[in-house]
Amino acid sequence: MSANRPLSPHLQVYRLPLTGLISITHRMTGVLLSMGLVLFVYVLFAMAAGEASYLAMQAFMSFWLFKAVYWGFIYALFFHLCHGTRHLIWDIGKTFDRATLDKYALIELACSALFTLITFLLS
Repeated sequence: MSANRPLSPHLQVYRLPLTGLISITHRMTGVLLSMGLVLFVYVLFAMAAGEASYLAMQAFMSFWLFKAVYWGFIYALFFHLCHGTRHLIWDIGKTFDRATLDKYALIELACSALFTLITFLLS
């Protein structure tokens, strides 16, 4: 056996397809949404604990980093929704050819970004 044989697939040449990246991102947003629920419970707890606790939570959440986390959570929610809708379409046995898979992946990304932008503009 030759020691110079390349690994298969060669990691410097192999490129993950768009649908693979979308699938991985869907799993990551699911985990992030679960972790974001902890933050949501904190907000509910602060609201129930009284005015002082609520004001402290508002001051804490007004920091720019938490605003970015908030909008990331909203984007993850819309992305997860769009990908879930795509899975419902797959459940009826449609859109499995390669060109359509990539087209719907791009539509899914555009819709989730558009929904987030609309939410940002309406808030």
